[in-house]
Amino acid sequence: MATRVRPSSKRCAVIGGSGFLGRHLVEKLLDRGYSVSVFDIRQSYELPGVTFYQGDLCDKQALLAALKDVSLVFHCASPSPASDDRALFERVNIQGTQTVIQTCIESGVQRLVLTSSASVVFEGTDVKNGREDLPYAKKPIDYYTKTKIEQEKLVLKACDKQKGFLTVAIRPHGIFGPRDPQLVPILVDTARRGKMKFIIGDGTNLVDFTFVENVVHGHILAAERLRADSPICGKPYHITNDEPIRFWDFMSQVLVGLGYPPPRYHLPYSLVYGLALLLWLLSVLLSPLISFKPTFTPMRVALAGTYHYYNCKRAKEDLGYTPVVSLKDAIARTIESYPHLRCEA
Repeated sequence: MATRVRPSSKRCAVIGGSGFLGRHLVEKLLDRGYSVSVFDIRQSYELPGVTFYQGDLCDKQALLAALKDVSLVFHCASPSPASDDRALFERVNIQGTQTVIQTCIESGVQRLVLTSSASVVFEGTDVKNGREDLPYAKKPIDYYTKTKIEQEKLVLKACDKQKGFLTVAIRPHGIFGPRDPQLVPILVDTARRGKMKFIIGDGTNLVDFTFVENVVHGHILAAERLRADSPICGKPYHITNDEPIRFWDFMSQVLVGLGYPPPRYHLPYSLVYGLALLLWLLSVLLSPLISFKPTFTPMRVALAGTYHYYNCKRAKEDLGYTPVVSLKDAIARTIESYPHLRCEA
């Protein structure tokens, strides 16, 4: 049975609410009767009943206005993982999160739900059925992961039952779905340029891809169970579709569904990773003279060629989580949402 929420606790703010996940979260919160404010550096849409506050995440005064009379905050703002802007990651994920925590406490916010990432335990090697008790990555695969680790630590450490400020972190993996600006558009662009012909490795590596509605579901479950007597306080939770799939099978299903041929030819993982590492090192060494960004970075090769799927048992037991959309239906709905990216379009 779902936990009943007091009317006063249904006033919330979504930081990063203009983004892909944030907008889906805002829409579901409205459906569930929440009063929603959005804080973001940009406003990308309008919805009846939603108040938008535009500002910098590190600007406490701007945040104070957005969090006035709010009891629940969802923090899902982050630069794109594909970015290589180290300073931006540090500013948003670390400095910005410190400001969010301070402002929440000053504003009397009672609950903070962070969108973290399962990548905080991923070092570029196989993770099979990974649980939340895995240690944080000692050698993060990129700046995004490094700063997400620090961000999660900050939020979970801030949990203080005595002071009435409760926190929890949701760790999704491989988010996809309608309006996704990353996975599907980048995949299609790569296919259109004729660069989706090869499978890295033997193609058997299982990974988690998680439909955006399931990620939203996990966030709301966590928020509604975040009480002082709850075991979830100060803990992270993996949220996935709970249906690991071969990485290249997923990519092929999306490509074929949009009218593009699937990759067919295999390349040894060690060879591709070595070349990607060499190109990355060259880009760093030559950065004072020329600027170029390799298509295949070590991080992208690792994500494409290794196992990385995660155990949702803790979320099932503590949050009552089960995916609301199956992987099969999620892929079909995602493909249907991109008619403009079809091969004949």
